[in-house]
Amino acid sequence: MNSQSVKTYLLNLQTQIVQALGTLETQPFITDEWQRAEGGGGLSRLIEGGTFLERGAVLFSHVLGSKLPPTAAANRPELAGRPWEAMGVSLVLHPRNPFAPTVHMNVRCFMAKAVSKDETDAWWFGGGMDLTPYYGFAEDAVHFHKTNQDALNTIDSSYYPKFKTWCDDYFYLKHRQEARGIGGIFFDDFHQQNFDHAFNLMQAVGNAFIPAYLPIASKRNATTYTEAHRDWQAIRRGRYVEFNLVFDRGTLFGLQSGGRTESILASLPPIVQWRYRYEPEAGSAEAQLLSDFLPARDWLSFDA
Repeated sequence: MNSQSVKTYLLNLQTQIVQALGTLETQPFITDEWQRAEGGGGLSRLIEGGTFLERGAVLFSHVLGSKLPPTAAANRPELAGRPWEAMGVSLVLHPRNPFAPTVHMNVRCFMAKAVSKDETDAWWFGGGMDLTPYYGFAEDAVHFHKTNQDALNTIDSSYYPKFKTWCDDYFYLKHRQEARGIGGIFFDDFHQQNFDHAFNLMQAVGNAFIPAYLPIASKRNATTYTEAHRDWQAIRRGRYVEFNLVFDRGTLFGLQSGGRTESILASLPPIVQWRYRYEPEAGSAEAQLLSDFLPARDWLSFDA
């Protein structure tokens, strides 16, 4: 179990992603380094009011604590209360252009220390990425999912269908019976085989982000849009906010563990709307997003 190797990889990944986004964004990311009173800290790379990104956050954190919070030990309650260490890269990008989708990616590692001679140190990995378009394009959905499948197949070909279903189930607004977006992949509490296997899985996911997202963003960022398109984008962003504040385990863990609020809530879009009982016009591109793209489907079998 080599935490320094994980930390080095994550910091390099953060740098690579910010540099790649620089091919689309003319404004610089700000760098905000912070420390946490209980232990550890992080490096936040953010942009607001950019030419491509209305808000974007590519965040690295490495935090330590004396007692593992219940949200982090939901699947392994026997570890609750142990000293712990967590590190990861988490990003959310909210483009200005409503035809360019919002995207989320996270890769993380948890370690819980043994507190008696009868126990052993425990570790697990998690992560994934998901795409939240405001206007649906089948070719974008196919590309995103195929890139994720290719990445996971380098580790184990059984992982993509399993993690794809996990993502569909996780990023779902139960109170609206509606998906947040078109999914992607998601895994958590992964401690199968050995540490190196799990670490390789995390790296495969992290390394897939740039080829999965940048071609889509580059293509859609050039699309002409109107204020009506922006209006729909703001309404759909409201669903994103609802999920992050009500269901997202990472948000809950960050707040419960005394994390840095500014960084945790950097995932939220800057401009959002809620409309009472709003429904898009039948047959419109907005209505098509709800009917044809948000319901879970096998995008790899989609016949364009």
